[in-house]
Amino acid sequence: MRPKLLLGTNNQAKVREYRSLLPGLDYELVTLAEQGISIEVEETGESLEENARLKATVTARESRLLTLADDSGLEVDALGGEPGRLSARYAGENATDRGRIEYLLQRLDGVPQEKRTARFRCVIALATPDGKVEFCSGECPGLITFEPRGEHGFGYDPIFYLPELDKTMAELPLEQKNKISHRGQAARKAAQVLRNMVF
Repeated sequence: MRPKLLLGTNNQAKVREYRSLLPGLDYELVTLAEQGISIEVEETGESLEENARLKATVTARESRLLTLADDSGLEVDALGGEPGRLSARYAGENATDRGRIEYLLQRLDGVPQEKRTARFRCVIALATPDGKVEFCSGECPGLITFEPRGEHGFGYDPIFYLPELDKTMAELPLEQKNKISHRGQAARKAAQVLRNMVF
């Protein structure tokens, strides 16, 4: 029987991405809901690393399972690196993806295209139930568009433009997005760690 790897997130879009990002591992990927675990870890850390560690260690301790959790964020240079670790709550606690996008575009009103540089960053924490943690990270540079484009992805994907592809992240099919995305990069590193179990 394969050991279980718990995906420590309640975000179903993220779960879908991780299921496609971590194929061929000698682990059974399971979710909080599938394990009957109801837990919402508060992201009180001051960095993506701290939040990823917090989510992974609390969930691993609670579930007694090896756990993968991440924190990711969009860093916009013209906004001094905002929204960063606050990306999900940038437009308020209960804002929708559309609301967050509209708020970010308002903040960038008047900023010309060449100054709309940004990057997506992702930090994955792999935690064992006894508190050992391994970090893996990825980064994807791009520009913020003036309006949303594309139907795929989630979060800020519709306004994150990749000049070399002349597309936003939301215009890419999942398979192509996974090859270049911050989460894809971090997940490939995490897969290597899981294969070697270097804890």
